[in-house]
Amino acid sequence: MRKVVINPEVCNGQPTFEGTRITVQTVLEFLGAGDSPSEIVLQYPPLTEEDVREAVRFSSRLMGHHFVVREVA
Repeated sequence: MRKVVINPEVCNGQPTFEGTRITVQTVLEFLGAGDSPSEIVLQYPPLTEEDVREAVRFSSRLMGHHFVVREVA
């Protein structure tokens, strides 16, 4: 399983899978569109199905944080 990393020099700092330029968001969008983990791995051979599950775990941990939405000028 690859770690999810955030590097400001890669994909504008979006979370990606270590050693790739594949973003967690990309994987989540495919899942949201109804693609299975095996279909995603076919589209992105560097990933494994476990990597796809890690994308979901990462997003779940992220959503566990407290967010405040404020209007900005």
